[in-house]
Amino acid sequence: MTYAEAISFWYARVNFEVRSAGPLDLKLERMRALLRRLGDPQDRLRLVHVTGTKGKGSTCAMLASVLRVAGYRVGLFTSPHLEHVEERIQVDGANISHAELASGMAEIAPAVRAMEAETQLPSPTFFEIGTSLGFLHFVRRRCDIAILEVGLGGRFDSTNVCRPLVSVITNIGLDHTAQLGNTLEAIAFQKAGIIKRRVPVVSGVTQDGPREVIRRVADELSAPLYLASGGRKPPVAPSLLGAHQRQNASVAIITLARLRATGMHIPDAAVVRGLSEVKWPARVEVIRERPTIILDTAHNVPSAEALVSTLRESFPAAGVKRVVFAVSSDKQFADILRILASYFDHFHLTKYGINPRCVPPEKLAATLAAVAPGKPFSVHATAADAWHAARSAATEADLVCVTGSVFLAGELRPLVMGGNG
Repeated sequence: MTYAEAISFWYARVNFEVRSAGPLDLKLERMRALLRRLGDPQDRLRLVHVTGTKGKGSTCAMLASVLRVAGYRVGLFTSPHLEHVEERIQVDGANISHAELASGMAEIAPAVRAMEAETQLPSPTFFEIGTSLGFLHFVRRRCDIAILEVGLGGRFDSTNVCRPLVSVITNIGLDHTAQLGNTLEAIAFQKAGIIKRRVPVVSGVTQDGPREVIRRVADELSAPLYLASGGRKPPVAPSLLGAHQRQNASVAIITLARLRATGMHIPDAAVVRGLSEVKWPARVEVIRERPTIILDTAHNVPSAEALVSTLRESFPAAGVKRVVFAVSSDKQFADILRILASYFDHFHLTKYGINPRCVPPEKLAATLAAVAPGKPFSVHATAADAWHAARSAATEADLVCVTGSVFLAGELRPLVMGGNG
């Protein structure tokens, strides 16, 4: 199988990142059946399994950075990607290569086709195949440990077929309510689905209701529970901006302590260096100064609140603050716009690519006018148009932030990184 054939096969699958999944779409039977045909590679890996409404990707990046510094070969599985699908599957910071992707897919494709021919199960999805590819790649590369980020929820996410060394829940907030429930407690129950019997669980959840849900599930499964309190300070500030990243670092540090308890050698110096060197693109990423250019992926209420708080803290002297914004229709975009309107002076409303989940910018304009009357905005047919308008209008004292969606950040990153583009 060539790389082009592998990508064609993969992208032909149902993709719930483009079409929203319903509750009935989220099952584990397909995933387990596919992995059985592949020899259950997940059972040959030491894993850390991470979920949460926000911060799970950053926490995964912190864990991977520290463990690499400690001398381990580390797999990292995250989603979605910014620019290239290979970003989802990394070993020691390097994306899976085109040749490795094609080789892995050449093993997966026959298993998928056999499933389709021999069972009544629906065909595996884009994300399930990607997860399987990650497991296979980490086994082939003989990873000492792999950090696995949940895609959606936890209980029925395709990553939830493993038995990790530690389960991690970063926090709880309202997101993906159609699939996970309309209350924080309901969402907490879905996230707590990654907790395994007698496997330690680290929680960064601070709200009383969700925290109690997680405690109850952990108790039922005799899973030791370790809490990262909101006031705990890491030994070194992570290189990622924001108080929320310091909380994520606290979660990572407690997780690393649990890994030490399994016999892994993780020196304190590796923790300090790993946190200080961690990189996680498009998470309040400062691309340049004068004007300040920020690339971000805040796409729900908690992440929008964290973004505004971080920008206030980190750039108190910014002049006119402009935001290039697009968002998916299954997000609470009215609330997100209200939060962003408390900080930004001008909105450049747009859409990304041809993804049908994207809210039309005209609808965003009407919503912004309702939640923040009088707030200046402009509407742009493409993300590139919105970026160029915002960048052209900004003086050296100003701030321009791209946010609202991973899809938007990925589409604009080449332009934003282009210096004076």
